[in-house]
Amino acid sequence: MDRVREFGVSTADDGLEVQLGRLRLPNPVLVASGTFGYAREMASFVDLSRLGGVIPKTVTLESRPGNAPWRTVETSAGLLNSIGLDNDGVNAFVEHHLPYLASIGCPVVVSIAGRSAEQYAEVAKRVASAPGADALELNISCPNVSGGVDFGADPRRCHEVVAAVRGACDLPVIAKLTPNVSSIAAIATAAKEAGADAVSAINTLLGMAVDWRRRRPLLGNVVGGLSGPAIKPVALRCVYEIATRAKVPVIGIGGIASCDDMMEFLVAGAAAIQIGTANYYDPQVSMRLLDQLPGALAELGVARVADVTGTLQTATDLTRCNDGND
Repeated sequence: MDRVREFGVSTADDGLEVQLGRLRLPNPVLVASGTFGYAREMASFVDLSRLGGVIPKTVTLESRPGNAPWRTVETSAGLLNSIGLDNDGVNAFVEHHLPYLASIGCPVVVSIAGRSAEQYAEVAKRVASAPGADALELNISCPNVSGGVDFGADPRRCHEVVAAVRGACDLPVIAKLTPNVSSIAAIATAAKEAGADAVSAINTLLGMAVDWRRRRPLLGNVVGGLSGPAIKPVALRCVYEIATRAKVPVIGIGGIASCDDMMEFLVAGAAAIQIGTANYYDPQVSMRLLDQLPGALAELGVARVADVTGTLQTATDLTRCNDGND
């Protein structure tokens, strides 16, 4: 059964709807966890009700203070961050943030993390027990905390976490994957087999910045996660691999800041996209992409986002067409 609240999607917008397993979204433009706060901070810049979904910053079972400063460092083509999942814990989230999120008029996908499968399940259960959440995104890929990527780097452990959350609540489940693995398609397959409705790809790439004069790292945690334009080619490759090999709905993430970026991810296999780093320097980027999306679809001669997803033609595809075997 689809999990969807009514968000006032008009008939004219039907072509923008996307389906991610049991989760139906009014359009494919979401904002990524950790880059949009709890949405309240962005309400003066963005018509939140227009978004395909909001993913607030990751919540854990207990409060976490985060990592020592510096926590962010700009690079020549992106941003390094080492926030460390700073949050007040799931009970505070459910009491203070979820009610507001539930009122903004678009789907709310709650990002959760834990130190064990049991913790993920408990956080999921507490979020699902309160009204307002439409789905869960399992952050099994954060490089900024101890053990943060363990569940996303091992197919068996990924399966364990996804299965535990599926057993704890009836919300649709999205697994957020790390690119810091040898085969992201294998991890996506494990998530799918455990019952994930979709996967998000990708989380940040491990990186670091150094002050050579002081001979010290710039980040307090030494290493952090690289996001922004620098990781877009890697993200596109990961989305394509997952879509073609794991056959599970993918939400593409990584350096998306323009309509061209968005359309490249859709064609490569993404059913939806998340905007992350670009929100920091262009708070209205999501609105602009939503305005431009119908025109981009028309340029390709289609009326629905679903007709674009996964339509990349490789050399093998073109040869098949030329041979008349398509």
